[in-house]
Amino acid sequence: MEVHFDGHCFGCGQLNPDGLQLKFEPAGDRTSVAFYEVPARFQSWAGMAHGGIVSLMLDEAVGWAAWHAGHPGVTGRLQVSLRRPLKLGERVRIVGRVENVRRTLVYVSAFVENATDNSRVADAAATLMEVKTVVDPIAR
Repeated sequence: MEVHFDGHCFGCGQLNPDGLQLKFEPAGDRTSVAFYEVPARFQSWAGMAHGGIVSLMLDEAVGWAAWHAGHPGVTGRLQVSLRRPLKLGERVRIVGRVENVRRTLVYVSAFVENATDNSRVADAAATLMEVKTVVDPIAR
């Protein structure tokens, strides 16, 4: 399978004005990190971010960790554990880490935590299927 990154991804696409526009940076050879504050437009209950947005952050974290580790892939399985509500406007650190690679499967963990006190919001375990990628030069 080959996937094409054109910058319009809802989670990380810098060309998608409606998305999160998460920007992950490598943090070691197997880890990627991003920081984010959830805007009010992603509200669920009053004052809280929708759990799907938190799950999206985790999905992006596992994908970017795999990308930065040289094993780009698509998510085949994502198991999310929501630990507590994420408040709107709360600054979080989103971290993904490649744990293992076996043939074409990439096993990755991720978490979302408060950027100040490190209180855990959510974590995840994922299995990605490695793919070939094409990236538009204007997409990044």
